[in-house]
Amino acid sequence: MSETHKGACLCGQVHYTVAGDPLMVGICHCRHCQKQSGAPFSVVWGVTDAAYTQQGETREYTDQGDSGQVVHRLFCGACGSPIRSRADAAPGISFIKAGTLDEPDRFSAAFEVYCDRAWHWLPQLAQARHPLAYMGDVS
Repeated sequence: MSETHKGACLCGQVHYTVAGDPLMVGICHCRHCQKQSGAPFSVVWGVTDAAYTQQGETREYTDQGDSGQVVHRLFCGACGSPIRSRADAAPGISFIKAGTLDEPDRFSAAFEVYCDRAWHWLPQLAQARHPLAYMGDVS
């Protein structure tokens, strides 16, 4: 039997469930994730769209990644919590904002992207050195 993971926005109007474990867990240092989160980076779980179910309405901000393709940033319209992103460059994958999970640190990040945009005083994660560390925005 597959494990499920639950999460919600700050005000509780949006709840979601992820069936099974994430495909990937990573840290994104792109400027868009920094601005969306108000933090130095965003921790994301990559899951299939089919594994994600949601109760409550989200609003969408349509963004453009460095690839020129659309990134759909979904957030709670009441409290503004970012919930997930869907990138046209990664069809069928949702990037859950890990801070909204009930157990946000259940899995460790395996990689970092946009390391060239990381704040200079942040150390890189030793276990997250990845050959795609400078890849384009997919979150």
